[in-house]
Amino acid sequence: MSEHGHASTNLPTASQHERPFLYSWNRRLRHLHGVSLRNLHITSSHSRTRGKTATDDDAPLNLVSPAKRALQNDVHHLQHARSFSDLTASLEKQPSPLSRTKASTSYEKNDGSPKRRPEGRLRRRSTLHWTSASPRDRQSKLEDMVLNRLADTFISVHASAAEEPIYITEVVERSMNPTYAFFDLDGCDPVASRSDACVIRVWATPSTTDEYSLLVELDVNFRSLHYIGKNLETFHHPLPQNCVLLHLSDGIYTSFTDLPASSLSGFIPSNDVSDQSVTKTTSSFDALMQLANLDDCIRDAINVRTQLENDINAILDGNSRASSLDDAADLADDDDGPQARTALAAEQKLLRQLSKRKNELEDSLNHRRDALREGHQFEAQIQAVCHERVKSCIEVEAQIKEMEKKSVGQMRRICEGLLSIFPIEPIKNRPLQFTMRGIHLPNSVYNDTNRDEIAAALGFTAQMVLQLSLYLSVPLPYPLEAYGSASYISDHISVALSQRRFPLHPTNVPYKFEYGVFLLNKDIEFLMSCSGLRVLDIRHTLPNLKYLMYVLTAGTGELPARKAGGIRALGGRPTPDVSRRTSEDSVRSLPELKKASIDLRTHAGMLSKEKREETDLADPFLTSTPAQGLPFRSRLPFHTG
Repeated sequence: MSEHGHASTNLPTASQHERPFLYSWNRRLRHLHGVSLRNLHITSSHSRTRGKTATDDDAPLNLVSPAKRALQNDVHHLQHARSFSDLTASLEKQPSPLSRTKASTSYEKNDGSPKRRPEGRLRRRSTLHWTSASPRDRQSKLEDMVLNRLADTFISVHASAAEEPIYITEVVERSMNPTYAFFDLDGCDPVASRSDACVIRVWATPSTTDEYSLLVELDVNFRSLHYIGKNLETFHHPLPQNCVLLHLSDGIYTSFTDLPASSLSGFIPSNDVSDQSVTKTTSSFDALMQLANLDDCIRDAINVRTQLENDINAILDGNSRASSLDDAADLADDDDGPQARTALAAEQKLLRQLSKRKNELEDSLNHRRDALREGHQFEAQIQAVCHERVKSCIEVEAQIKEMEKKSVGQMRRICEGLLSIFPIEPIKNRPLQFTMRGIHLPNSVYNDTNRDEIAAALGFTAQMVLQLSLYLSVPLPYPLEAYGSASYISDHISVALSQRRFPLHPTNVPYKFEYGVFLLNKDIEFLMSCSGLRVLDIRHTLPNLKYLMYVLTAGTGELPARKAGGIRALGGRPTPDVSRRTSEDSVRSLPELKKASIDLRTHAGMLSKEKREETDLADPFLTSTPAQGLPFRSRLPFHTG
């Protein structure tokens, strides 16, 4: 014990010269910001009640041993523990700050020689038997010792005159030196925050039990606290068991009961030691009056708030009392308590489920409303775009109609041009017999005819059909190779054909030529179908082509003029007029036909009127005009679709 006393006198000089910022009479509860506990120790309690200490004297027929005889001679007297809150002792003897005595005899220096152990006193037992213990036993023993010292603790801070705690710390589990989170007591009651005393209670539970019990109850007076320092790193004095450390705004304080006087002298402020009174400047009268007025205002506000709280609590208490009376009446009326509780639990569970379902439905409805809102906005945008597109479509349709109208006129002009290049004229007095550029082409019957003329007429016809398909933008199912009198046509559609290319001129193999003419007639039929016309007989090559050109050149109004550019050779060529069938140009375009008709009239004479009418009825493609007697196409009985 003397070693401890000697060590306590040799504290670091830095901690001895360090002074607290707050004076002892200025420390208040509002300056408290944290609490910690050191050297936790829990005294094991027994479940049975001890009315008296059990000794060997209580056991009957016990033996008297030398150890018992020695223990009976060794009498120990109990000493009262000293506390800093022992006000009676402090009143009886109030030492001056300069004449402080040592706090405990355990730290007093013993300058005399050590006393000899009295005879008859037993010697302390040796612990050398642990040197032979196994490491596992040692580890187990150490773990048991540590587990006995560990506990779950929390601290409650109480005002001096209040039973309810001002602040309760969190629970620190399995710790011997717990440190709790810092807190702020500025928002509590002003009477409590300005107090210089409080009660700190330490609650603990061992690891073997679950119930918390009061371990330490400490009445703290902030004026009697001892300053340790800003932190515990510079403090090397051993702390007692269950030592409570108070963290104030200027450092760490505690209340020692066993520190030597030499150690405590380092923590005493210099103002307490000095007997000389020092005159210091204080606040002015105006500042003190302002502080007093401010304090009165704060107290008035606190009183008003307290009054409002009391009124509200009274109203709530009245309502709760009425509801409690109703509940008590309901419980009194209900004889089946367990059944009612079971039904109540079931209803509460159902209510929770319904509430959860209600929340889910509300969320779903909110999502749907958002989706509908977005859909309406998108629909409005789409409608606006549709209105714009409708306007643009109307404009495009008008442009298309205008272009179709212009294209019809251009097509009429082009077809008139084709007719002027490849004129198809009927042969007088021969129904359904036509010539292509003055060359007669029979209708699929080529007996006793000139092969060269047939080849030339078919070449002109193939060239005209090919050009017409290009102008009409209609692809032919059977492609043509227009090479004049050596033209060909291909069949890529039919199956099981050894040959795909067929001539349009007579050859030594008649069926190939006839099949080629058939394919040419099919191309003409396809062009007529695309123009909405119906073919009466597919074998009539030139009549069908003449009918198609008649429909394509039919129309009202003037033909559009040729645009600038294009073929220079056609620049000075006049555009055929719609009335070309009665014009002199139409007569000059076929001089051979006119000459042949004059010869026929000269040598054969005029046909009778009845014969002429029969001829007209038999040949719907032929008619005569009063002026020239040439074919007049406007009297054909066909209609455009």
